[in-house]
Amino acid sequence: MNGALDLRWPPPPDGFPRRYGKPRNSGPSTGKPSPPTLPTEIVNTPHGVRIERMVSGVGEPVTVFAHGLGHGIAETRPLGSGVRGKRVFFQFRGHGDSDSPPGEWDYGDLARDLRAIADLSGATQALGVSLGAGALCRLLAETPDRFEKVVFFLPAVLDRPRPATARARIVELLDAINSGDVTAVANAVVEEIPPSLRNGNAGWAYVRQRINNLMNTGLSSGLLKLPDQVAVPSVDLLRDVTAEALVIGCVGDELHPSRVATELAEVLPNARLHIYSRPSVLWHERLDLRERVSTFLN
Repeated sequence: MNGALDLRWPPPPDGFPRRYGKPRNSGPSTGKPSPPTLPTEIVNTPHGVRIERMVSGVGEPVTVFAHGLGHGIAETRPLGSGVRGKRVFFQFRGHGDSDSPPGEWDYGDLARDLRAIADLSGATQALGVSLGAGALCRLLAETPDRFEKVVFFLPAVLDRPRPATARARIVELLDAINSGDVTAVANAVVEEIPPSLRNGNAGWAYVRQRINNLMNTGLSSGLLKLPDQVAVPSVDLLRDVTAEALVIGCVGDELHPSRVATELAEVLPNARLHIYSRPSVLWHERLDLRERVSTFLN
């Protein structure tokens, strides 16, 4: 990978024995305490795929959070920390302890997972990150009035395939995970960290956490064709969406081009758009992002 560091796994010691285990419920390490880990459950869905779910908070509204490729509950939970009501987090098929049905999957399959969790929870709001944003687009293309409020954070694809460089990075990460090569996974994960933080404690903590997650649970081979898929057949299908929408993108992220966020905000009838001026939003703008999401959803 161009620009990747040779991490020579394992990384410098942090004073604790390392072993794979259940991923913590946290985003990038910022020196602040992580939210306490809550138990998850496996729920049956009408389409026959068992999904891992975690619920926090009580009351109304109910918001469902959909994660990105290779991520999960641990990465999406901080985005809901300021959101009132019940918050429902889950793992898409092929992630965590959710089922991995045979065959190859597309965004229609992911939309069914998201719809099932939303329906079982009575959710009226939804937030999708990257892959989850694509699944949310597909769900809304099929059912434009399903939610009252929606947030799209770093949408990556609509009705046109990803650029070749973006597809290559995703495929490289999936191949590294499925090969069991920890060093290759580490070198793929390090691309998610701002260059200035890659050799610091926060950077190493993030690499450890991500590898602990990815190598513990793995990712299903059913995900391997997703980088070549589009989220919706046509963006015009989103013109009838009735929900209020917040679309958040950033400049300089080749996996999540800002033009995708802009195009999505333009096609949705009732949307507001915010574009951050630099990539790695969860590292540089985490507090602002959480406040922006919670203000909109609350």
